[in-house]
Amino acid sequence: MEGLGFDLLLVSDHIAVTPDVAEQYPVPFYEPFTTLSWLAGITSRVRLGTTVLIVPYRHPLLVARMAANLNALSGGRLVLGVGVGWAREEFDALGVPFERRGALTDEYLQVMRTAWQNTDDYPGGDIPIWIGGNSDAGLRRAVRLGEAWHPLRFTLPWLREALDRMKAIADERGRPTPGLNPRIVLRLTESPITGPERLAGEGTIDQIVDDLDQLRLLGAETVVLDPFNGDPSETSHPQVAWQALATVAAYRTEH
Repeated sequence: MEGLGFDLLLVSDHIAVTPDVAEQYPVPFYEPFTTLSWLAGITSRVRLGTTVLIVPYRHPLLVARMAANLNALSGGRLVLGVGVGWAREEFDALGVPFERRGALTDEYLQVMRTAWQNTDDYPGGDIPIWIGGNSDAGLRRAVRLGEAWHPLRFTLPWLREALDRMKAIADERGRPTPGLNPRIVLRLTESPITGPERLAGEGTIDQIVDDLDQLRLLGAETVVLDPFNGDPSETSHPQVAWQALATVAAYRTEH
């Protein structure tokens, strides 16, 4: 990723690969903090992070400690994208109440922030927290916590409407509108994809680059490219994903 000129490398989070997880993501599925620690040691420039860390899965003081240590050891390169989670069977396996995942996420994020700010043993520094989630609850959480919003895999018309909703929520609460750092699909095709259901990042290289330009105009500071298209076997054959990433990097460099 550093060689291609990208600025950020993010990994996903699952602990127990229960059947509902395995349907989408095959084993081996690497735990993010150990994986990112290894990546920090073999890279020098690229930022490292999660999209998204499932907050209710771990004690907040453990996450605060690991994140602070990783941020320090990597020279301040950590980005912590967070979410509430979706895999009910995984929640059950970990003994975490699925129905309370939103409330637990809010509580744990506040604990982590308090630990970083007020405890000498948890020097978190300025770790960016991106709030994932495409629901209105995710929008409210981003506004309430004052962090960047990290929506995942969407159409541009949907994003425009969601940004209007988020601004309305922020105005109603008298708070600033959070920044925008989205994650879009990356599916490169030979022929243009048309129709209202086309996802941002899907289509020809010209369509993808235009999507990136539109996202910049909407205020996106960082855009994460997600080349996983839903087939678990893709992770064993990453050549198509690498080619798509290299094509986007080369196009942006040339233009």
